[in-house]
Amino acid sequence: MSHERFAALITDLTTMLPADHLDVWAGVLVNVDAPGDGAVVAELADARPGFSVGTHAERLIRGWRTEAPDLPGAAVALALRSAALLHRRTEARRTELAVSGPTTVAGPVRLTSSVVVEVIRAARSRLLVASFAAYGVAEVISELLSAAQRGVHVDLILESSTEAGGALRGAAGAAATFAALRHQATFWHWPAARRAASGNPRAALHAKLIAADDEVAVISSANLTDRALSHNIEVGVVLHDPEVVRRLVAHFRALTDPRTGVLQRLR
Repeated sequence: MSHERFAALITDLTTMLPADHLDVWAGVLVNVDAPGDGAVVAELADARPGFSVGTHAERLIRGWRTEAPDLPGAAVALALRSAALLHRRTEARRTELAVSGPTTVAGPVRLTSSVVVEVIRAARSRLLVASFAAYGVAEVISELLSAAQRGVHVDLILESSTEAGGALRGAAGAAATFAALRHQATFWHWPAARRAASGNPRAALHAKLIAADDEVAVISSANLTDRALSHNIEVGVVLHDPEVVRRLVAHFRALTDPRTGVLQRLR
């Protein structure tokens, strides 16, 4: 007998079955004394029908019978519930890839343009948006307006033009793209004097990110431009880990703190 091998089997099943599926199976097994015969397999398969369910149920019962027959069903049920809980926590903190431009068959990725819209729509109270350049992005502007209209506080942290002391070439800074949000969002910039005070007057506000509340964020090489979101070869990550997103947002909140931050509200 090997409880370790049985634990490995449950772990393997966790990667193949949804967490709610494991919970249903735990509900079946909690009152089963021993692995028994095919009747238990059938009961598991009937409890949560689906593709290959019978095969997985058979593996579970066979493994229980050969590797851990001394365990009562309640113990197996507890193991399944624990695995389901861990699966949910892992899923909630997953990191996804987001790309722009050509896609490949190397692995599953999300399109940057779709992720940006999804993150904005996820916001319920606050949105933090930072970009170096910004141009076009009519859909993004529309989504930000919708967010503001449903009561979301929107902070836009954007690079200034070289004429205004920033690093963005051209007469207008990135804020000009979001003129439609002038009365619905709070705009922030990095004044030239504060860049100089930091020791490098030629430093740039180069971050590109969107964070919804403290729950989800996309960090990308893509600026908020039509070309970057759809056509350029860009890469980023989507963070679903609230602890990491919270630290990221806290960093920018500190940068905008009127007492100690280097960023300043754009009037």
